[in-house]
Amino acid sequence: MVAAIRERAATAVELLGAAVPDVPAEIPVIHFRDALELVGAQADEPALAPAHERALGAWALDEHGSDFPAVEGYPLAKRASYTHPQPDEPQWSNSFDLIFRGLELVTGGQRLHRYDDYVRALSARGEQLGPYEGYLDTFRYGMPPHGGFAIGLERWVGRLGAAENIRQVTLFPRDLHRLAP
Repeated sequence: MVAAIRERAATAVELLGAAVPDVPAEIPVIHFRDALELVGAQADEPALAPAHERALGAWALDEHGSDFPAVEGYPLAKRASYTHPQPDEPQWSNSFDLIFRGLELVTGGQRLHRYDDYVRALSARGEQLGPYEGYLDTFRYGMPPHGGFAIGLERWVGRLGAAENIRQVTLFPRDLHRLAP
């Protein structure tokens, strides 16, 4: 994406005064528990607050020269039911967030792929299996290990253009007074 911006949108970058980042050959990665310690948060925090993300962004830039720190191993209890646990420490998930200039940009991770693991995960969360039957059938008959991620495109554009508020780069922003375009 960065290469495409430089190659195809140089005029827009100049016009907006956007600071296109350099993507390092290796992105600094920190485990969630270590990230909490680094930012001075309580060890039992279930997620990173915006202030923590900003602090991690500053840490990555100062210590590693990177606008992109990655945080891995979020508490399994706070991730989606389809998230795979870390094999050696099952209280942590095989998931990550990529932070860009102090804001979560991408969330992703390894997903459950075995039927019995899925049933256990849903049951542990108190979910009834009925609504998931059709979905679970795909796992009953075999699913290869897989993962996924999602990028926050408006967050990316907002950080590139140094927008004050994400609504400035959202086509149809929503708030308490606007729920439909």
